[in-house]
Amino acid sequence: MGHDLVIVANRLPVDRAERPDGTSEWRPSPGGLVTAIEPVMRAENGVWLGWPGGTEQDLEPFEVDGLDLHPMSMTAEEIEGHYEGFSNGTLWPLYHDLVAKPEFHREWWDSYVAVNRRFADQAAELANEGALVWVQDYQMQLVPQMLRELRPDLRIGFYLHIPFPPAELFQQLPWRRQLLEGLLGADLVGFQLPGGAANFVRLVRQRVGHKTHRDLVYLPDGRTVRAAAFPISIDTQGFEELAQTPEVTARTKEIRSALGDPRKIFLGIDRLDYTKGIYARLRAYAELLADDHFDVEDAVFVQVAVPSREQVEEYQRLRDETDRLVGRINGDHGKIGRPAISYLHSSYPREEMAALYRAADIMVVTPYRDGMNLVAKEYVASQYDDAGALVLSEFAGAADELRQAWLVNPYDINGMKSALLEAYQADEKDLVKRMKAMRKTVKKHDVAAWADSFMTALADVRDHRKTVRPSRSRSDG
Repeated sequence: MGHDLVIVANRLPVDRAERPDGTSEWRPSPGGLVTAIEPVMRAENGVWLGWPGGTEQDLEPFEVDGLDLHPMSMTAEEIEGHYEGFSNGTLWPLYHDLVAKPEFHREWWDSYVAVNRRFADQAAELANEGALVWVQDYQMQLVPQMLRELRPDLRIGFYLHIPFPPAELFQQLPWRRQLLEGLLGADLVGFQLPGGAANFVRLVRQRVGHKTHRDLVYLPDGRTVRAAAFPISIDTQGFEELAQTPEVTARTKEIRSALGDPRKIFLGIDRLDYTKGIYARLRAYAELLADDHFDVEDAVFVQVAVPSREQVEEYQRLRDETDRLVGRINGDHGKIGRPAISYLHSSYPREEMAALYRAADIMVVTPYRDGMNLVAKEYVASQYDDAGALVLSEFAGAADELRQAWLVNPYDINGMKSALLEAYQADEKDLVKRMKAMRKTVKKHDVAAWADSFMTALADVRDHRKTVRPSRSRSDG
């Protein structure tokens, strides 16, 4: 039986978990994307196509919590070439402003093409006539065009969860035209920010030569492709309700007590990734201690660094550097039983995250570049009493919406120190005013509104795809 909605993503929305008796089961992954798409999948007879992780072959389709899941296997070579290689060794650093140097290997590209082809072939088989296919993220940028060639009857949407770079960076890619043409297979290409959509349209005009007008690209076959911003969000109500449960409230008290009930707690929660700016923010905090603005009785820093891509050399180096920095700061400024930084290299369930958000007085989110950063929004959603402060990088997509945060340039250590100190010293009236405004924003623009706006726009583009083409190409930037 076919499906009216096919979600194509690099990963399935489940993780394999071990039961106490040693057998394993699939459990839903935490994350906003699943929360957003789940109701749409149920309503639209949907299936989710993705890799479950690992190298197990010949996996059968299965169901978790009533969701149809279609696993795609990957060999060790494909994981190395497509996932660790081209996706995370080439595209990830390139799309994040070259925070690390991207590598360009033809073998990685070949693997990326092959895996995208396999996903497109499978999606074509699963989709009913005229079905909607929603392709997710940077690992799948060739799927829209491949799928369009196989199934011109489909409505195809693509959404990029990470930033889309300016032309100066994107043009470094030896396969730049193939990627642009891959994305043009979609009817709607969604980005986190308007700047990403504008970068894409400009590149299509310059590199592929299609006519464009504002957010529309006009293809020779009469199709119209729209590129637009759809800032992703979170399940705001779910987070707010979780933060108010007795269990989370009790755990919040435990955390504060275990930290010695300091006057203020700074908190960072990130994947251990070089784009997240963890090293710079810990340095800024350490310098505030060294300058005697406060000591560990007044303010401690809790940094959760979720393990990430640990087999990649760049990430191993980052972990070693962070470990050394934390050790040095604690050696210089900690006291017996009172480390300056509580550093946790681990991942935690949503309940523990909510308790950490509730325990924190100042949330510090300072990536060098981030598509959105949902941690900032989760923190705001958890502050149901309008308490707390957010220090946020102006290079995170969330900065466009959360204007009342203390916005910082993460490359400017002195500027970051000033912002951390201001947030630490802010009076309650100022904090409440800022938090109230940010909470209003995340309530109005939650993850359901995000999914709904994308789906509505996709239906609209398809309905109007025979629009009149402009008489001339726009040549302005």
